[in-house]
Amino acid sequence: MHRLLIVIAALGSAALLLGALGFQYIGDMPPCKLCYWQRYPHAAAVGIGVLALIIPGAVLPYLGALAALSTAGVGAYHTGVERGWWEGPSTCTSGPVGGLSPDQLMEQIMAAPLVRCDDVPWELFSLSMASWNAIASLGLALVWIAAANHARKQG
Repeated sequence: MHRLLIVIAALGSAALLLGALGFQYIGDMPPCKLCYWQRYPHAAAVGIGVLALIIPGAVLPYLGALAALSTAGVGAYHTGVERGWWEGPSTCTSGPVGGLSPDQLMEQIMAAPLVRCDDVPWELFSLSMASWNAIASLGLALVWIAAANHARKQG
């Protein structure tokens, strides 16, 4: 059971990574900075999953849960940026334009990133890819925690 949970969690992260790559390369939706930030913990979770199949114990599954929670956190933060609940990094969102001179506005336009973090290129049931990543990653964190708890009971 312990190994099955690890495989499910690691394959879940791999599937989310492949989905993101599919949207990027097949769907022609280039990722923003925050999208990339959400991918790194998934890649780490896949690597942790491989190691956890080789090295017994609960430590690696807990690290997998931490990776899943990390990407869920970035996904939730990205959702807030997309919804305008808070400001995103200045390197991937547009700034306020009120009160700018034409020259200042042109300078801001020319300095704007190619892919903005506050745009939503795709939604399903009013949830963006970042929102879906946060939800799915929370589920994966629960699977990782179940694997860690199972390993603790066996060890």
